[in-house]
Amino acid sequence: MPAPARAPLREAAIPGLTLKHRGKVRDLFDLGDALLLVASDRISAFDVILEDLLPDKGEVLTRISEFWFRRFEGKVRHHLITTDVKKMPAPLPQHPELAGRSMLGKKVKPLLAELVVRGYLVGSGWADYQKTGSVCGIKLPAGLKEAAKFPEPLFTPSTKAPKGQHDENISYEQLCRIIGAEKAKQARDLVMSMYVEAAKYAESRGILLADTKIEIGEDEQGLLVIDELFTPDSSRFWAAEKWEPGRSPPSYDKQIIRDALVAMGFNKKPPAPRLPAEVLQKATAAYHEIFERLTGQKFVSLVR
Repeated sequence: MPAPARAPLREAAIPGLTLKHRGKVRDLFDLGDALLLVASDRISAFDVILEDLLPDKGEVLTRISEFWFRRFEGKVRHHLITTDVKKMPAPLPQHPELAGRSMLGKKVKPLLAELVVRGYLVGSGWADYQKTGSVCGIKLPAGLKEAAKFPEPLFTPSTKAPKGQHDENISYEQLCRIIGAEKAKQARDLVMSMYVEAAKYAESRGILLADTKIEIGEDEQGLLVIDELFTPDSSRFWAAEKWEPGRSPPSYDKQIIRDALVAMGFNKKPPAPRLPAEVLQKATAAYHEIFERLTGQKFVSLVR
């Protein structure tokens, strides 16, 4: 595993800028008509922020997101203006510690829902199916195995819970009531088409995109993608050569952290236990590897 180029970042502090929100991973600063999103190295699992930090995580998330935003350029509207700190307004160019982990994005109104697309029967979907024969209210054939691929991806929205609370799955009909039927259809069609295209590309790189969560906002021109996109924090990635129905394959994503916490008997309520060093090393190596497999570039921190 490559040595981290810098100490992990727990919180961003920028004198002269207004901190708008400190989320599970990102710190948001208000720049008037734009937002600065700084991806820290904080770890969250089961909606709980851990004490441990994951070296290089914020940079991996930001640079993978930029890769996908650029790949969808011209097809999908998004919030990203630049990730180049040198091109950002003052005083940001004087903060080299922000390099690689920061996005300047258009300020928009986020939709009040999480938009999830599932391509495989795994995670909470598998647990739901075992109990009800359905995933988020969508009835499925009997006899499916864990990690089975769906004939068609499933759209399974959820509520957007405040920090420290848990998101709850909702039906498409409930989503329509929350954000309006027309907006719900547009958002569903957008994230479904993006998942299909991203999954096809990932498979060409030997990676299966098992499921993902996409954040959507809106401005005067309509809907657009915001926050992160197809990262190991928002998505589940598997090595294609290790996949087979009947078991959950090894992950290149946050599932490594979740599995470790479950094995430690974590009850999903704060405070979370400290993670062993080998778990953090394994997760960091996985984040580096998924960056390299998706982008075709070797991971080298932008801050030396």
